[in-house]
Amino acid sequence: METQAEYILQGINLKKSFFIKQREMVIFDNLNIKFPKGKIIVITGRSGVGKSTLLNLLGGLDQPTNGSIVFENIKFDKLSNSELAELRRRKIGVIFQNFNLLSSWTAFENVEAVLLHSEMDEKTQFEKIRTLLSEMGLGDRLDNLPAELSVGQQQRVAIARTLINEPQLILADEPSGDVDLETADEIIDRLITNVKQKGTTLIVATHGAFPLHHADEVYLLKEGALSRKEKVS
Repeated sequence: METQAEYILQGINLKKSFFIKQREMVIFDNLNIKFPKGKIIVITGRSGVGKSTLLNLLGGLDQPTNGSIVFENIKFDKLSNSELAELRRRKIGVIFQNFNLLSSWTAFENVEAVLLHSEMDEKTQFEKIRTLLSEMGLGDRLDNLPAELSVGQQQRVAIARTLINEPQLILADEPSGDVDLETADEIIDRLITNVKQKGTTLIVATHGAFPLHHADEVYLLKEGALSRKEKVS
């Protein structure tokens, strides 16, 4: 029998729409989904169907037109903006498709930014950041600016920035996009290894670049509806 404790995140009767020239454009409506703790879930679908929009709602970065997002029995719409921001800072990590790195900060500083309000002492922070970036293959790139890194290296910095705070939930928008297949496989393997070691829940949105054999559950978003696909072995 299912219990609420089995799920880290739920979307209940979600609707998201926009008005363009006074005409409503519905992205999805009456969408319901539950995400089990400690699993890897992949949401697939063609470009433009609303995968990034859905991730933004699930991470509290945007608000649904109707419906609720519930994270560990906490409804996002019951939180103030500051409370929601604090929840994201402590428990929810987001890997953006365009990386969102600060261009004037080094790889080390971009990751360090997440720990600015941490109670961790400076020496422990330094060692943790250095170790993680080294695990991501960036041990010799700590002092490089984003412009001095390849696309794949920038993506690894973005992933390290998300992992450094050890969030309970990670939302990843095309985490292997815009790189060659070999680099993509390496990036994904490093991400999956860390997620499994920590027991983190990972939700990935992809139009097909993410290898589905890593997934515990796979969903297809199409024409505003979300359907579960057969598990890929």
